[in-house]
Amino acid sequence: MSERTKDQLSWFRGVAPYINAYRGTTVIVLVSGELLLQTDEAGMRQTRRLMEDIALLNSLGLKIVCVYGARPQIDERLRQGGIESQIHTDLRVTDVTTLAHLTEAVGRLQTELQARLTQSLSSTPLRNNQVSVAGGNFIIARPIGVVDGVDLEHTGVVRRVDTQSIRALLDLGQIVLLGPLGYSPTGEVFNLASEDVAASVAIALHAEKLVILSEQDGLIDSEGRLVRETSVAEAMQMIGALEASDARSAFRHERRRLLAACRALQKGTRRVHIINGTRDGALIQEIYTRDGIGTMITDQSYETFRAAVIDDAAGILNIIRPLEEQGILVKRDRERLEREIGNFMIVERDGLIIGCAALYFYREYAAAELACVAVDTAYQTGGRGDRLLLHAERKARELGAKQVFVLTTQTAHWFLERGFRPAGLDELPEEKQRLYNFQRRSKVFIKQLL
Repeated sequence: MSERTKDQLSWFRGVAPYINAYRGTTVIVLVSGELLLQTDEAGMRQTRRLMEDIALLNSLGLKIVCVYGARPQIDERLRQGGIESQIHTDLRVTDVTTLAHLTEAVGRLQTELQARLTQSLSSTPLRNNQVSVAGGNFIIARPIGVVDGVDLEHTGVVRRVDTQSIRALLDLGQIVLLGPLGYSPTGEVFNLASEDVAASVAIALHAEKLVILSEQDGLIDSEGRLVRETSVAEAMQMIGALEASDARSAFRHERRRLLAACRALQKGTRRVHIINGTRDGALIQEIYTRDGIGTMITDQSYETFRAAVIDDAAGILNIIRPLEEQGILVKRDRERLEREIGNFMIVERDGLIIGCAALYFYREYAAAELACVAVDTAYQTGGRGDRLLLHAERKARELGAKQVFVLTTQTAHWFLERGFRPAGLDELPEEKQRLYNFQRRSKVFIKQLL
């Protein structure tokens, strides 16, 4: 078997659980207008591939609502018409004349995207699959009104989403395509922010994910590094920093996206992903790989700490086996692990066990032994070992322990750096002293719990 074939098999085995897990779930995909403005051959090819990927996700059983922005297309149409757009508080003032050009630009883009989605699988092995795309007046809107004395006229916000109609189309396997337009019961048309539409639809449909495709890799920290995962609270802090920045106008699109992400998460959407839509296959990688390629924002931790159960035994063994082979951990067979499973706690990331630790309580001595601390080699950054230790210390306090001790052969400095002190064998509970393995010659470290 060639290395390429092995890599393909490994990749397929890795994504298969995600394909199964997400089948039937609702995902909102927001595509910025900038991504759809490409006119050169490379840009058009990338847009075509993006539409192929959206159709592919649909064929794999995801219920897709694709929301698209059109700001640059509207700007270009107004420029061609010799109309200067008026902006107030980062919002376009949409008068009657502007609205006419705006609806024309959005209508043209809607038609182009429907065509691209419909033909998107024609050149792939899935070419015999019919891709159905539906649009409609599913967004009920209202005018924003007057802000700081300026009437925004036909610029509006989402008032309600026709969830019944959208769900009916999704249940038929259709992709629902929505632009930045809303309609009132009295027949008026409103210019909406695509971020408002995407967040509102995600909330109304109780979507599993909102994926925001932009021209950036995701959120970038103050040192220029990609933020792989963050919380709503941290994202709100970023919004505050952007609003206080002298370069606020330069980051207005990022601010809108963050506000939409936080709003969706606070109203029930489980996860928001911000990724670079110019990267080939970005959408597939973000959804169907464990770590994705962009920034994920969650309202609760993507990784959870919990007590282990008997079904976790195989996952724990996969984590500790390499460390046992290196002599770092004492060997445990499955039978012993299953007997002691009640002492274990695990770190779980999207259904996969990536870390574990065990805690053995000696009530008579008000002491607890911390053992079998292990983190998957792919996740040994990000402070997971520290969080496991904190979780174990908290559990030990709850049990009534006044101190925690460890026996280790190769990780002494890690524990010393975290407040443990060297100790003698005679400081251990008598039961543990009797079981001490003099061949391993493990060093003893103790930490007092405050």
